[in-house]
Amino acid sequence: MNALQHPHGLALDKQIQATRAFTNIRQASTALAAPLSAEDCQVQSMPDASPVKWHLAHTTWFFETFILERFLQGYRAFDPQFRLLFNSYYNSVGEQYPRPQRGLLSRPSLETVLAYRNHVDEAVRTAIAQHTACDEDFDALLELGLHHEQQHQELILMDVKHMLSCNPLHPAYAALPLRAAAHQPEPLQWQTFDGGRYQMGHPAHAGFAFDNERPAHEVLLHPYQLAHRLVTQGEYLAFIEAGGYRTPDYWLSLGWDTVCTQGWRAPLYWQQTDDAWSVFTLSGRRDLDPDTPVSHLSYFEADAYARWAGVRLPTEAEWEQAAASQDNVLQPSPNLFETGALQPLPAPRPDPTCRLTQMKGDLWEWTASAYAPYPGFRPGPGAIGEYNGKFMCNQYVLRGGSFATPASHIRPSYRNFFPPQARWQFAGLRLARDASAPN
Repeated sequence: MNALQHPHGLALDKQIQATRAFTNIRQASTALAAPLSAEDCQVQSMPDASPVKWHLAHTTWFFETFILERFLQGYRAFDPQFRLLFNSYYNSVGEQYPRPQRGLLSRPSLETVLAYRNHVDEAVRTAIAQHTACDEDFDALLELGLHHEQQHQELILMDVKHMLSCNPLHPAYAALPLRAAAHQPEPLQWQTFDGGRYQMGHPAHAGFAFDNERPAHEVLLHPYQLAHRLVTQGEYLAFIEAGGYRTPDYWLSLGWDTVCTQGWRAPLYWQQTDDAWSVFTLSGRRDLDPDTPVSHLSYFEADAYARWAGVRLPTEAEWEQAAASQDNVLQPSPNLFETGALQPLPAPRPDPTCRLTQMKGDLWEWTASAYAPYPGFRPGPGAIGEYNGKFMCNQYVLRGGSFATPASHIRPSYRNFFPPQARWQFAGLRLARDASAPN
């Protein structure tokens, strides 16, 4: 009798798998901090960002608060004061230290935070041995905690990049090779989708999903077209040179106000010296590559570019239907966290088996859809109900993942969201238009 036939063997297999997943994901976070000094891990470059040290502590706080305090009898907190320091926004848990002041927390030290992680990791492994495969609530919270940690891994890279960009020495996070395109990206090709009735969202009992991806519900889509790849830096430079940041006609009113008050003249991290443009990357400042997808766009910039181009952004329902329509419609080897590129890459050459490229990985893609609850959405009970639902206001949805998104963390129904003026996230754009639009 093998493990799949014996209930105790099956439980043991689940424990082993859960422990392995927990260990691998936790180690991936500390590995992201390895190239950084303690000083690097302390800095908070803007209110929207957080220090790396805080990310490492907060993800640990999540496991301690929602798993160990509930499921591990006799668990003793590493430091009871951390309950306040590293609570992000869970009002039902208690007070939180102000987000814009996280960089002032010089203590605890990075060394203490790493010791905190080790303390909690050992306790969680004990809890896994006691509860996995015999307690559905425990399993669900553990899985949520792991996906929460993966979200913060991407946030670490976003925040580190912004922090390093503030240094006039343009320091690199990692020495990454230049990856020149083997060919120039093909001119944009429009792929047609018939629309019709589509079951949008993540089906119940179909594996992990965040609450904002449910419930699945039917939508009606008119025929539409999507561009086969992301917009490139060279194409976006044409928008700049055509006066895109000087022409209010292309911008939503609030977007134009933001352009004027913030003095935007190009995407975040772009810099012009004489007639040459450069872009700050995780490997330092580099000459602008016209074939690389344009990144660090706000919703306002993505929408303005689409208007200038005479088209529009896709809705999230259109994007999801296209991503889920066929197994072979997407790029077979997406640029996700596991590739180690740590940057968006030029689109591969289209082939007959791949109608759309860069739909998974490379960059998050802005959609035209406001972040709102699906019909029938209800936040969960207690503190976990605060995870997504209370942010469904004044934000827009992004789809697809980025080069910093782990492969096990992404799916077609995944809904990322940011305010329309945010630019430090790894976000680009894909164009859309109605199928009846003239060529």
